[in-house]
Amino acid sequence: QVQLVESGGGLVQPGGSLRLSCAASRSIFVINSMGWYRQAPGKQRELVAVITRDRDTNYADSVKGRFTISRDNAKNTVYLQMNSLKPEDTAIYYCKATTRNGYWGQGTQVTVSS
Repeated sequence: QVQLVESGGGLVQPGGSLRLSCAASRSIFVINSMGWYRQAPGKQRELVAVITRDRDTNYADSVKGRFTISRDNAKNTVYLQMNSLKPEDTAIYYCKATTRNGYWGQGTQVTVSS
């Protein structure tokens, strides 16, 4: 079992930045991959970024060059640095840990608006 707690969401103006954090209840060193997903009202949940134990990363085309996923194994925490935010980035952002099963955090709201 893995419990995940996201934080760092909030209101930001277009072009601004936010950093999301995902704190895990166990060492993320033994978790195959950690990822960030997002879901806007009425839309499907979509993958934003993922990072593996080997520190390989993948990003959705819509966020490449703007978002960066990273991890701090000592703190059991994964981060999502979001720069140059756009209104279409508005969504609930969820952290996911994948081992044999997938585990989800509760989500944190990101709203990009002037």
